[in-house]
Amino acid sequence: MKSIPEKAEIILNYAGRFDSKIFHRPSRFDAHMDESGIVLTLSHGQDSRRRSVNMHIDSVLFAGILRELAKSAAKVAPEKISHRKALAQAASALTAALAPARHLPLPAETDDLADLTAEEEVTLLHILE
Repeated sequence: MKSIPEKAEIILNYAGRFDSKIFHRPSRFDAHMDESGIVLTLSHGQDSRRRSVNMHIDSVLFAGILRELAKSAAKVAPEKISHRKALAQAASALTAALAPARHLPLPAETDDLADLTAEEEVTLLHILE
């Protein structure tokens, strides 16, 4: 599992029940893909005090989520999306990993948060479509 670099808030809202949990440092996460979809785990604490959230999202649903994110990102002013470059690099890494030719190098993971160039923005939109 990897350390959570920022934070994640999970809200469950059932009829008559509301639960909210925030995962931040030193919480950890695991994300991987299996043959049927995406598996995401957020975890905080140890042993009997451990709390965790496990999600499994079908591949087709996840693809739909990515498309919706692309549509909404296209409507937001570039300077208003924090961590643009990190998001674009992660999308590129996913695209490279899913490409039929597995010999494509994966883009390096980085914490560089500089704004994308116009060309990188267009490329990201095409990747996410």
